[in-house]
Amino acid sequence: MDLNKYIGERIRYFRNKRGWTSEELANKLGTSRVTITRYETGTRKTNQDVLFKLADVFNVSINEFFPNQGNPSNLVSIDQLGMHPVKIPIVGTIACGSPILADQNVIGYTTELFNEVPEGTLFALKCQGDSMEPKIPNGATVIVRLQPTVEDDEIAAVLVDDNEEATLKRIKHIGNQVMLMPENQKYDPIILNKENPGRILGKVIKVSYDL
Repeated sequence: MDLNKYIGERIRYFRNKRGWTSEELANKLGTSRVTITRYETGTRKTNQDVLFKLADVFNVSINEFFPNQGNPSNLVSIDQLGMHPVKIPIVGTIACGSPILADQNVIGYTTELFNEVPEGTLFALKCQGDSMEPKIPNGATVIVRLQPTVEDDEIAAVLVDDNEEATLKRIKHIGNQVMLMPENQKYDPIILNKENPGRILGKVIKVSYDL
């Protein structure tokens, strides 16, 4: 059994159970009727963000979209597929001197799927702007592992100039300086030194976005 088709059948089942048209479901998800049709026929893969949105809209567990673990004739469930859902706080502003995950900084939560449960403390940021495109598009959700240092060529969330917003950049160490390198070549690098201090908040370990 094809997993995409199975998920599509489950989407159609829950939609019909609630008496919704494809267009009504599309409006609830903020997408198009054609996209819903493609999800239901299995011709378009439903990524993790879509599945969690569907679970919220239908008010069901995300496991409802996967074959029953207790039935050996079906495909494996979400757990058997090796995917582990992890609830992660989304951080808005980050006031200097206050803990990153202080209540006043957390604006919501996202649940992300991982093949293995990641180590360390995680937080999420919503990417704004195009300085890291195409690697990280505007509007993407970025998962960051809290850590004070990263290796060269890794992407980090960095606090710059006592700002309350984190910037996402690729890291390059040059002597006592740190260069924050954008992916988009129309932007210039940012140099961190004594005159222009900054602080690495953590390493980007995952990026998710809707196509």
